[in-house]
Amino acid sequence: MKYEQIHNALFIKNRKKFMAQMKPKSIAVFNSNDVYPISADATMPFEQHRDIFYLSGADQEETILVLFPDAMDKKHREILFVRETNEHIAVWEGEKLTKEKATEVSGIKTIYWLSDFDKIFFDIMTEVDTVYFNTNEHYRQAVETQTRENRFILKCKQDFPAHQWAKSFPILNEIRGVKEPEEIQLMQMACNITEKGFRRLLGFIKPSVWEYEIEAELLHEFVRNRSKGFAYTPIIASGNNANVLHYIENNQQCKDGDLILMDVAAEYANYSSDLTRTIPVNGKYTKRQKEVYNAVLRVKNEATKLLVPGTLWAEYHKECGKLMTSELLGLGLLDKADVQNENPDWPAYKKYFMHGTSHHIGLNTHDYGELKTPIKANMVFTVEPGIYIPEENMGIRIEDDVVIQEKGVPFNLMANIPIEADEIEELMQA
Repeated sequence: MKYEQIHNALFIKNRKKFMAQMKPKSIAVFNSNDVYPISADATMPFEQHRDIFYLSGADQEETILVLFPDAMDKKHREILFVRETNEHIAVWEGEKLTKEKATEVSGIKTIYWLSDFDKIFFDIMTEVDTVYFNTNEHYRQAVETQTRENRFILKCKQDFPAHQWAKSFPILNEIRGVKEPEEIQLMQMACNITEKGFRRLLGFIKPSVWEYEIEAELLHEFVRNRSKGFAYTPIIASGNNANVLHYIENNQQCKDGDLILMDVAAEYANYSSDLTRTIPVNGKYTKRQKEVYNAVLRVKNEATKLLVPGTLWAEYHKECGKLMTSELLGLGLLDKADVQNENPDWPAYKKYFMHGTSHHIGLNTHDYGELKTPIKANMVFTVEPGIYIPEENMGIRIEDDVVIQEKGVPFNLMANIPIEADEIEELMQA
């Protein structure tokens, strides 16, 4: 891995939190992601399943974590199964986790080779009443591929039909949403790398540059700072491309007088950052562009202040809608009649701001985290309002990542990344 090894104290804490909520005589199993084929002998780069990483730090394919707090044999209360390595694998694929290294990474003392899984699992299942399966119930999931986790669940139900089943997701959704200090530090690292990439662009972007050239500059800066690269597929959208919310082609030439919306950020150690900035291709906002930009910035700043413990996510978004409505009235994009006659299910402001303002961020860009219970300290959210005006050839979004504090306004992990229009102009023209 490119990142520096994370101290296993984080993963020990995470497992303790999870196991504290398990039923008596229950076991929880977590599988690595598959290595997905492209065709012939080609595969996609491996990405570890974030749940097994969160609980073990193991960042390797063909790994299984078993948690069994009530095991009669104490050594089986935490078990990590890893792929057995040998000299041939070392030559052709590189170093894999040894048993000693797996313990160092995870803090788990009992390490077995994966080839021993069926035998050991059968033995400990004789002590178990309930099995926790790690199903994907994230509110944005739309997975059609059968995963390694899915295959395990089907086999387990077939082999052990008399057991009871439970879900890991509700526990993970609660505990992953509130970050440990070590996690916030890793996210700060990702944000710092993102800052370096953005500052690099301010001296690079000019009329006639291509969107994909900007993407290349970012990737260079991210990787040279120990990131794997982008935390999510980069959006580099000049001109009217910015009015396509998930524009990812990045294949157009940037024109003089246009704005360019860049929703781009680095990962670090599997933790995401999520940044959006909208800057002028020629280094100077027009009067109207700056007017709209500053309106979006005011909404972002005021929305950030609303993210305090006890706030309900749904109510927060309603308040953000009121902030945006006020700014759209000031810009002349809405009038009072539009607001008075609006559909409550699709308010007038949605014509120009059709997405949400905030989401959890962490090991996933759209991370796990409670949405129906009050916001808690040490949750981390994006704040990303936008105004999209196709008829004016502009779309503007501004986004930072913030940590909820016990008291006061959230801490902005991206506070050092240029955001004021005047500062961006000054840096681009330097």
